[in-house]
Amino acid sequence: MALDIQKTVDGGNVTLALGGRLDTATSPELEAVLDEVLPGATDLVFDLEKLEFISSSGLRLILRAQKTMNTQGSMRLTHVCDAVMEIFDITGFMDFLVIE
Repeated sequence: MALDIQKTVDGGNVTLALGGRLDTATSPELEAVLDEVLPGATDLVFDLEKLEFISSSGLRLILRAQKTMNTQGSMRLTHVCDAVMEIFDITGFMDFLVIE
């Protein structure tokens, strides 16, 4: 299954709506988008309403984005489904991510 990425950029405000599966096969797609948008971002939102699964490679990208945004602005995740929320809980990511 593919990863669907909808990108909205308004100045430093960036929203990335993800759908499908974020895994080893699809992570390079998100990595390319992050390389494009992170340098100018001051507020980053990941809308995960349609994300069904995230693997360790996807978690690595979320961690990378969080580390970058810690130095240049804010980051939050919205509309996280139960399956992905469970992965964040098990891995300890809930301890440092802002999840709305």
